[in-house]
Amino acid sequence: MQLGIKPLPEALAIAKELDLDLVEVAPMANPPVARIMDFGKFKFDEAQRAKESRRKTVHVGIEQMEGIAKIEAEPKLDNRNMIMVLAPDKRARQAAQSRASNQQRAERGAGGGSGSGRRSVSGQARDERGATAVNGSAPTAGPVGDRAGAVSEVAASAEEG
Repeated sequence: MQLGIKPLPEALAIAKELDLDLVEVAPMANPPVARIMDFGKFKFDEAQRAKESRRKTVHVGIEQMEGIAKIEAEPKLDNRNMIMVLAPDKRARQAAQSRASNQQRAERGAGGGSGSGRRSVSGQARDERGATAVNGSAPTAGPVGDRAGAVSEVAASAEEG
């Protein structure tokens, strides 16, 4: 039932008299459009409709398992559910890990072309003399006893160059 155009205090008094809420439904209209209704019931009904629509939707989830697992039991449809058994595939996982490490090495090689004379070999760096540095530490020329001499030699050659 439409009551027509009413001033705000009068519309609020009507809503209060009916023990309902005055809800603005079109604020950009001229004049703004409001509705007298039970807002709590309206919110509850909206939530129930949203819950029902979520329940009826079909959820499709694909797990990308190629290269990580192998199929032990083919997919079977059980009413609304699809069931399959997967097992880890060690060979495929190792291949995937080696591909990832090769890609990381390629990315590091492409981005780090500073010409420092060192090249990366499986997490180690070698300078011109063949001394090896592990994880960014100073290169060593030989056994642990010679480490101090090698560090000072590298530092001296770095200062000269």
